[in-house]
Amino acid sequence: MYLAPRALRRALAAATVALLATAVGCAPQPDEKASAAPSGSAKSCAPGKLATKTSGKLTIATDEPAYEPWFKDDRPADGKGFESAVAYAVAQRLGYGKSAVVWQSVPFNKAFAPGVKTFDFDINQVSISTERKKAVDFSSGYYDVRQAVIALKGTKAARATDIADLKDLKLGAQVGTTSLDYISDVVKPKQEAAAFSKNDQAKSALKNGQVDAIVVDLPTAFYITAAEVTDAKIVGQFENQGGTPEQFGLVLDKGSALTSCVSGAVDALRKDGTLAKLEKQWLSEAVDAPVLK
Repeated sequence: MYLAPRALRRALAAATVALLATAVGCAPQPDEKASAAPSGSAKSCAPGKLATKTSGKLTIATDEPAYEPWFKDDRPADGKGFESAVAYAVAQRLGYGKSAVVWQSVPFNKAFAPGVKTFDFDINQVSISTERKKAVDFSSGYYDVRQAVIALKGTKAARATDIADLKDLKLGAQVGTTSLDYISDVVKPKQEAAAFSKNDQAKSALKNGQVDAIVVDLPTAFYITAAEVTDAKIVGQFENQGGTPEQFGLVLDKGSALTSCVSGAVDALRKDGTLAKLEKQWLSEAVDAPVLK
C-alpha cells in the first residue's frame, strides 16, 4: 500500500524508537551491587575466595635463611616456629588450608621496598613503621617486640649496664631493621654502626671481634646465645620508644584488597588467644632480660 510522505516518516520514526528500546533492554546493564562492594568487605573476604596472586592459593613470603625461633630448621613450610605457625593460623582463618599455602623466598629489605609484590603477604619480623607504610600495607601487629644487645662473655661490652656504656662500642645490626635504628637513634654511638645484609654476617662479625656487640630482637637474642653463639650473653633490652610498643606486622602490597581481610584474621587470632598460645609455645624463653636505660 502506498503511504503519503508524512505518514511514511511517522511510521519509520515509530519503528526506530521500538528498535532502540529493544536494544537497550538486551544490553548488559551496570551491576550496582558489584560496583558498590568496597575492597576488603565481608564479601571479598569470603573464605578461600580472596583475590590472591594465584586463584585458590595463598602465597606467603619470608627471607632465606629462615631463622629460629621464628622458623624451625630453615623450613618455613613445616608449620614449626612462631612465625610459621602464625602464618598457617592466618591462612586457616582466611579459608586456606596448609595444602593451599605456597611459600616464597624474598629478601628482608625487598619485602617492604616500593613496588608491586609477588606475594600475598610477607612474614619476616618486619616492624610496623610510618616510614615503611609509605611503600607497603601492614596487617595488625601479631607480636610485640623489644630489641636486645648481645656481646661475647667477659668483654667490656658484656659488662654494660646502661645505654651510656654502649656509646664507645662498635655496634652492628642487620641493614634495614629497627635494630639498626635503635643503634643510631637511641644509643647514638661515637662510631658508625656496622650494617650487615644478614644476621648470619652480624653473628660472624661478633665472633670474630669485628664488632663489640650486635642488636637483634629479643627472641632472636635468646636463640643466638643459647644455640648459635654460646659464648655470648644478652647484655640487656631496650625500652620501647615513645610509649608505643614495637610490633611485627604482615607486609602486603600498598593498597592491597587483602589488607583488611588479613588484619581481621590477625585480630581474631589475638582475641581468641591463639597468638598468646603460639607465643608461649615457641617464644617462652624470651621473657626477661635487664633493661638498658
